[in-house]
Amino acid sequence: MLPECEPPTAAIECSAVAILFASDLHLDASTPESTSAFLAWLGGDVRRAESLYLLGDIFETWIGDDDPDPHHELVCEALRATVAAGVPVFALPGRRDFLLGAGFEARSRCRLLPDPVVVELQGRVVLLTHGDALCTDDLPYQELRTAVRDPQWQRRMLELPVAQRQWLAGAARAGSRAHTATQRPAIMDVNPAAVEAVLKASGAAWLIHGHTHRPGRHAVRVDGREACRLVLDAWYERANALEVEAAVATARSWPFAP
Repeated sequence: MLPECEPPTAAIECSAVAILFASDLHLDASTPESTSAFLAWLGGDVRRAESLYLLGDIFETWIGDDDPDPHHELVCEALRATVAAGVPVFALPGRRDFLLGAGFEARSRCRLLPDPVVVELQGRVVLLTHGDALCTDDLPYQELRTAVRDPQWQRRMLELPVAQRQWLAGAARAGSRAHTATQRPAIMDVNPAAVEAVLKASGAAWLIHGHTHRPGRHAVRVDGREACRLVLDAWYERANALEVEAAVATARSWPFAP
């Protein structure tokens, strides 16, 4: 049976047995509204959840675990308090924060998971991924993704001074915006064959991801069985989350505070 996704609601009220998912928060000091909403969520409804999964791009940039950015530390403190309150928080690296590492785990008490990862949730096999690896039609980005996830590349990057890494991150963001502006929308979305391949290889009933900023629910037939791809929304104009309880997936959204 495919999960049901209800329309967005004005506010999120999760049950005590719900598992929550969010992605593409892109938290940054320049966007205090999204940060405030995330911190309020962590201190409120998330505390009543079974667990929380953050599927990448938690931060707009993460140049290394040694970055002293006070905004990042504020978010890490809130995550640490959530875990201390008894709610496990799991995180995947994304396109913007692929340098999350052991230092982030220590600062936030989140547990980093590999991307992709197969988990069993409420009796279902679920494949979790940020989603960018599924956009295989965007060849230039896939080449870049392969390069920056190479351990040797990351080691050389992290050996640079923090100020230089900050400059490089700004240049990378500008380059990303320029690249996105020149691509056809279809190229920026996931490739259907790639989706079918990972569902077949994993045996998962559900695939949950973000990255594309195209929220929705998509039925996928794999080897004669029905699977479901659930896409999370970004935290640009509103806060968004997916709540899974008793095999029902419900998309939630609520406005940022004024």
